[in-house]
Amino acid sequence: MAKKNKQESKLKELGLKVLKDVEKIRNPNITIPVRALSNVIFNKKSKTLELGNKKSKRFFFNVAHAKKFLQTIEVASVSKNLLNEEKHASLRDVFYMMKRTIPGTSVNIVDEQSESDNVIEDLELLTGDSREQLNINANKNGSIVGKVTIEDAGDTIRWDKLGSGGWSIPSNVEDIKFKSVNAKYILYMEKAAVWERLNEDRFWEKHKCILISSQGQTTRGIRRLLQRLYEEYKLPIYVLTDYDAYGFYIYSVIKYGSINLAHASERLAIPGVKFLGISSNDIEKYDLKKHFIKLKDHDISRLKQLAEYSWFKDNKQWQKEFKTMRQYGSKAEIQALSSRGITFISEKYLPEKIKNKDFID
Repeated sequence: MAKKNKQESKLKELGLKVLKDVEKIRNPNITIPVRALSNVIFNKKSKTLELGNKKSKRFFFNVAHAKKFLQTIEVASVSKNLLNEEKHASLRDVFYMMKRTIPGTSVNIVDEQSESDNVIEDLELLTGDSREQLNINANKNGSIVGKVTIEDAGDTIRWDKLGSGGWSIPSNVEDIKFKSVNAKYILYMEKAAVWERLNEDRFWEKHKCILISSQGQTTRGIRRLLQRLYEEYKLPIYVLTDYDAYGFYIYSVIKYGSINLAHASERLAIPGVKFLGISSNDIEKYDLKKHFIKLKDHDISRLKQLAEYSWFKDNKQWQKEFKTMRQYGSKAEIQALSSRGITFISEKYLPEKIKNKDFID
């Protein structure tokens, strides 16, 4: 209850500040830190992305700012009502709660969900609270299995007793209590299909580990859960992705944080994460060239961006990976390993790489 009151009071302060401007016949405004690469700093000491000091103001009486100003106030109002009613809403719910025409105009407060999602992240900056703390959740997108017992919303759940689907990871993992954790490390993979293979082969049981997957870019709920297990139980985390720029970026986001969410790195980034594969060494060692997929223009462009990020720029191992991929002019999927046998990844590839500490930091 105390936490809820704290968040509500911050939102109330935001509203009172705007009301005070109106009463004093001032142009109502909101000051928000700039969320862009130009205002993101790589802290070499903590090895995480941080938001810089650049700020911008949104004025109500400014044609360029008015709509964004209104969206910010509207999402703050939605969040305050959710906190007051002790209810949670999905990102999609919030979009529809905001989507209506401004009286006396033909203009909608929001037209696309990307608008409301973006303003919710701004509200995090204004309050210092995560969207989950503001009772706004994203969709569930991820599975987990391992010898772990948790308590969630009063229910005791064993991750190793939930069949082929595993435990579905929620958006908000802050209140989950770990009752027992019996694992040597965590293996995160971007593809659900790879997770299903390893789960069916009971890799987690044979190697005493935790398996976590998403479908593509990892969610904030998964990143926060990973961070909690890493910090509270000192478990090493290995990341397994495709051999492509987008797979490398997934690793980058888990390790250093993301540009859009640099303000949340403290509760999301995990500097100790290691990249397990697929790497250029694997391409040669396991003869995966015959399974290459030719790079497209957007792949090459993304690869160039990665190479120029300050957190990769001075890393010789990663620069070698980027250079080799450009020379190949191709990428490869994790599932290419299945060409050597359906259980090759679980019986040979992963055990050997982990035993030999064949990682990229």
